[in-house]
Amino acid sequence: MTASQFFDLPSPYILRRGGMLEGARLCFETWGTLNADASNALLIFTGLSPSAHAASSAKNPDQGWWESMLGPHQAIDSQRFFVICVNSLGSCKGSTGPASINPATGQVYAMDYPELTLEDVAESTRPLLEHLGIAHLKALIGPSMGGMTAMAFAAMFPGITANLLLISTAPYSLPFATAIRSLQREAIRHDPHWDHGRYAADRWPEQGFRIARKLGMISYRSPAEWRDRFGRKRINLRPEIAFEREFEVEAYLDAHADRFVGSFDPNCYLYLSRAMDWFDLSDHGGAVEIALATMHARRALVIGVTTDILFPIEQQREIAEGLRNAGTVVDYYPLPSIQGHDSFLVDFERFAPLVADFLGCL
Repeated sequence: MTASQFFDLPSPYILRRGGMLEGARLCFETWGTLNADASNALLIFTGLSPSAHAASSAKNPDQGWWESMLGPHQAIDSQRFFVICVNSLGSCKGSTGPASINPATGQVYAMDYPELTLEDVAESTRPLLEHLGIAHLKALIGPSMGGMTAMAFAAMFPGITANLLLISTAPYSLPFATAIRSLQREAIRHDPHWDHGRYAADRWPEQGFRIARKLGMISYRSPAEWRDRFGRKRINLRPEIAFEREFEVEAYLDAHADRFVGSFDPNCYLYLSRAMDWFDLSDHGGAVEIALATMHARRALVIGVTTDILFPIEQQREIAEGLRNAGTVVDYYPLPSIQGHDSFLVDFERFAPLVADFLGCL
């Protein structure tokens, strides 16, 4: 049982840095009903790894990655809005990415996949919206990488939406974030099974990918949470093997790596991670403030988290101030959530009321 739908992109589909894709498609899901004048549509861009399955539905009752935020009478109310969530171009959750078959060779693209930018991810949704008969969006919603993609979309297609909901995101990658992602990519590429991206289905670069995921988890959460949650607790007082995992926090990282490896393609991770590092909103006009002004947004909700070390709060403040200087009515909230960057996925008591209030006024 699946709620996934697929849209064929124009072929060949030309990408921003000169490459092209033949027979590419997007995977998406929808909730709610599009009204008669197609004026109640919301578009959600996701973070790096989520699928289009943001919430359960009659067609797919499995829990989605934003289950507590989206649905009937939820903060993103599917009884009022027609909600679209798209799996990013370049991903491995249904949209065409490095793990897809290259029709020219009959083999997976791997490193033959063309260079990908977040502008490509954003722009690929434009023909989908046209296919759905949507000329204007009620709002664009983007957490994390999805917020970067949403800003790219708004800068490239000003006027399609007057309302922006940007969560724990950034107008460009700071050196710390780039450094973390660079180490993640290095761990994957230096795994002997990576083989320049031509790893077999049963011989993934598992060890490198595990390290990459652990590095990600360290940057997604906050030191304060680690301290309060784990402290100095041990799971193994006297390891039989030297340097074997000893502390609870090590077991936590292992558990996350276990769940992630095998559920996401390493090459797709490389491409989307690099696309985040390449993204710079100032490419659209020469400065971040110019790009924000060209969006012609009427209202915006910008939410950040004070404990986020990957997308620090000053980056959300920069977005909010830039939009406000451009004449946008901005609600800006720096939340004290302890879960760091991942707060938008877990701290619904803080996030949901703000989102509900913002969308309720549209």
